[in-house]
Order: sequence, then structure tokens, then C-alpha cells
Amino acid sequence: MLSESQAKLLIVDDLPENLLALEALIKRDDRTVYKALSADEALALLLEHEFALAILDVQMPGMDGFQLAELMRGTDKTKNIPIVFVSAAKRELNYAFKGYESGAVDFLHKPLDIHAVKSKVNVFVDLYRQRKELKHQLEALEESRREQEALLNRLQATQNELERAVKMRDDFMSIVSHEVRTPLNGLILETQLRKMHLAKNNAAAFALDKMHAMVDRDERQIQSLIRLIEDMLDVSRIRTGKLSIRPSRCDLASMTARILENYAAQISAARCEVSLSAEYEVSGVWDEFRIEQVIINLLTNALRYGAKNPIEIRVYARPEQGVACVDVRDHGIGISGENQRRIFQQFERVSASHSIAGLGLGLYISEQIVTAHGGVINVHSEVGEGSLFSVNLPLGE
Repeated sequence: MLSESQAKLLIVDDLPENLLALEALIKRDDRTVYKALSADEALALLLEHEFALAILDVQMPGMDGFQLAELMRGTDKTKNIPIVFVSAAKRELNYAFKGYESGAVDFLHKPLDIHAVKSKVNVFVDLYRQRKELKHQLEALEESRREQEALLNRLQATQNELERAVKMRDDFMSIVSHEVRTPLNGLILETQLRKMHLAKNNAAAFALDKMHAMVDRDERQIQSLIRLIEDMLDVSRIRTGKLSIRPSRCDLASMTARILENYAAQISAARCEVSLSAEYEVSGVWDEFRIEQVIINLLTNALRYGAKNPIEIRVYARPEQGVACVDVRDHGIGISGENQRRIFQQFERVSASHSIAGLGLGLYISEQIVTAHGGVINVHSEVGEGSLFSVNLPLGE
């Protein structure tokens, strides 16, 4: 369906009576006719309006119709406007050649034929409206194409995200299977060994000193399972916004010392030395359980990736900045720049090898806990030169 918008027509003649006569012939309710008595007036109107047709008288004082047409053809805004010349019949041949060279699409000859004038103007107005309608359709098609392209991009991004989620799920299930199997296998082996001793009535296997060792081994395996379950529960709490923070005043230095004491067996098993630098009390308002969780995660990571090299932990305060700090430095395998950007994501680990224990959740959970306290956790590392994890916590009131 053609556009019914107003079509603008321009008529140029140096004689007012000719303008009025031509206007009377071509004017209709769906058209607006602009009149110009000179080429200069016409140029001003051409720069201001979009015209469907320009009807130019050839003979005008100063700049004639041909010169005006050449100017129109040389300007981007007006070069596509159809031009119809009005000329005297006795000079039709000479004017026709020059007119077409100037860019005319048709001629009207004096004296004007009323029906010819109306017919030609109607044709050019219809063509103008068809072009406008086609332009609108093309713009609509282009907009539709852009929307479809954007939709395809979103669908592709969604597909990529789904593929990533599926891969993450598969990797997670593989890691969980491995991590859960390790302590369970230990418990199963212990159980089978005890059943064998019972079947043989081997009471010596259950002597008090040996029972202590059995219980210690069982406790380590059970604690490993509890830790895995707690990590998965914490991820669920974080996702649902239900990770609880219960702040109270506590001392970061004594907290870290207590953790090292409790993890003495794991440190010994890792065959590395851990030193603590905490010369004074660093007191603040934090959730003691959650901050302990962060420090434990950083310590266990250092033990895993420290390659049995010494680990240094430093606890201190920066009162001028209002923060307490915990630095955990190892001298192990280090972390590449690319990996540093992803290790705080879920299920991401420095090494994809199953020989390195863990679900890849510790740093993700730690960052969420530190952020919930209004703090930040950073890593500085070079491959082969170890890593420094720094936790900055606001001291609070």
C-alpha cells in the first residue's frame, strides 16, 4: 500500500502569473506546492525540503533552469529529485538536448497542455511515493534482519552458556565422584580390614593404641566428606542469597594460629613448613566461622599447589586504611595470568588433574565470603614462582 503522506512539489518561474497558473493545475489535497521566482529562492527551498518533483522554467534572468538543474545534480540532498523543464515549443529541439544533459527527466512545452501536465505530475508523485514506500519496506526489512541477527546472537550465547553449563556439570560430577570416592574407599578398606580381623578372632588388631590410630583415620576421612558436603551446601546458599554472616569481635592473629595448630597433621602430611608472622593482635568485627573458612581454603590450596616448599602466612593491620590483612604465600607451581582470571569461578582449579584434590569451590566460596564482609581477595602469581593470596577485611567498629 502506497504512502499517503504529503508530497512536496517545487515550481520555479520568474513570472508570478505562470507560477499561479501551474500551481492551480497541479495542486491537490495530498500535495504541497512551493513556488520560487528565481534560482536562488529555489536553492533555499531545496536545502530545506524534500521534493517529489521540481518543475523548472528554462528561461529565467540570472541563473537559468539548466544551470539550476546542474547545481541540483551536484548536491547529494537534491541530486535524485526528478526535474521537468518548461520550455517554449519553438526552441524545443535545442532545449531538449541541453535539458537532458542537465539531468531533466521530461519536458513540458508552452502553451501548457492541461492534461499532459496533470498526467506527468501524477506519474512522478506516484513514483516518489513508491520509492518512499520501498525505502520504508527496506528499512523495516533491515531492522527485522538486525533483530533476527541479535536474536541469533542471543541464542548462540545461550547455547554456548548451556554447553558450558553441561560441561561444568560433567566436570563437577567427575570431580565429585573422585573426591567422594577417596575418603569412602578409605572407610571401606578400614571396614573390610576390621571384618577380616574379627573373622580371624585377631584381638591384637584392636589393641588400644591401634584403636586410636583407626579412629584418627576414620575421623580424617569423615571430615573430608563433611568438608565436601559443606562446600556444595555453601555454593547453594550463595546462589540463593542465603549465605549467613554473623559478625562478632574476634582476633585474626589468634584465629590463624589456631587453624595452623588444628591442621598440623595435614601440614605434616604435605611435608612442607608453614610459618606465621603475627606479632600483635588484629582485632575486628567479622564472622569468625566464615573467616576461618577463608583462611583454611587458602592454606589447603597452598599445601596442594606449594610443591612441598615453605609457606608463609602473615597477619597484620593497616589502620590508616581501616583494613586487616592476611597474606598466604607459597612457592609452588604458580598461576598463569589467564588462570588468575578464572580461579575464583565455580569448579575452576589451577590444575585439571584428579591428582590434585578439591572440587574447585574453595576460592569461589572464599571470595563470596570476603565480599559479603565488604572486603577483597587478590592474587599475585607467576608460573613456577608460587602465589600470594591477600585478603583485606574492613576492621569495623
